[in-house]
Amino acid sequence: MQNKKLITFAESINSALKTTMAKNKKILLIGLGVDDPKKIFGTTKNLGYKSLRNRIFDMPTAENSMMGIGIGLAIQGFRPIISHQRVEFSLLAMEQIINQAAKWRYMFAGKMRVPLVLRLIIGKGWGQGPQHSQSLESIFAHVPGLKVVSPSNPYDAKGLLISSIEDNNPVIFFEHRWLHQIKNYVPKKYYKVPLGKAKILLKGKDLTIVSNSIMSHEALSLKKIFHENKIFPEIIDLRCLRPLDKSSILKSVKKTKRLIVLDNGWTKYGISSEIIALVSENSKIKLKTKPVRLGLNDSPIPSTRALARYSYVDKKKIVNTISKILNKKINLNKLKKLKLNETDVPHKDFNGPF
Repeated sequence: MQNKKLITFAESINSALKTTMAKNKKILLIGLGVDDPKKIFGTTKNLGYKSLRNRIFDMPTAENSMMGIGIGLAIQGFRPIISHQRVEFSLLAMEQIINQAAKWRYMFAGKMRVPLVLRLIIGKGWGQGPQHSQSLESIFAHVPGLKVVSPSNPYDAKGLLISSIEDNNPVIFFEHRWLHQIKNYVPKKYYKVPLGKAKILLKGKDLTIVSNSIMSHEALSLKKIFHENKIFPEIIDLRCLRPLDKSSILKSVKKTKRLIVLDNGWTKYGISSEIIALVSENSKIKLKTKPVRLGLNDSPIPSTRALARYSYVDKKKIVNTISKILNKKINLNKLKKLKLNETDVPHKDFNGPF
């Protein structure tokens, strides 16, 4: 472990920013709050010193203008990283993202490029309510010309962010704010995780669980339950939503013949719908049971925790769904300490409201 360090997801983002900015002077960090006291969950901490300080720009609340500036810089050869503390803030710049950044290379027959990263914070949170706790990945994944990244752990967060920054296309980089405090061993050195390649978190034969971001973390947290009940799922962490690693999904489902998709957002018209369509349209796969998707309840998310708990997928719902798919009773008596019904209580180190 000499070449690795136990750090948080937020620290791994910070490490990726430091590493790439030190390596390439064309990389700029732009965003509302990049240098405020909380440093966007600590991800931009200590970046404003020495040679980097002239390439970090706090911005006014003008998201559409900020995006336009970022696209202009990217076209001129810079590599801007734009950070928003809420995915919802980016909605004010959707024309720039969809009609300019995503299409620029296509409209110039590949001769022009927009190497830009848009960091968007997603996720539930006590009292954040219908306008500040959404996971809108499917909106961006719908658009040709954009790459969409959604890591679930510190190792992938660093490697995927480095790959995103060095990519010549606009990349939407989603960070679930409840993941910022989880820890893992991450290499100290520079490394990349390829975009568009999923990761098998747990190998198995009974069913395939496809997920990303916080839902991959939730699925893997049930490992003890699976072990106690002799259930062997294969858990696939997508890591990238566009491009989608179709071959890894199809290979796994062809083996297990059962599929459950855990969606961060709403299931209707969402990422889970796309994955189930992919599997259902493949004539070589014969499923033993109907594919199942779990995600947000089809309604805006309430502000009060008493109601918000009904919006989200909790661990118990995942377990009960797996029980139905496998037609097998799952014993939870020994595992009450897992708090399977908690859906709106973040990591103990989470400091709100942001």
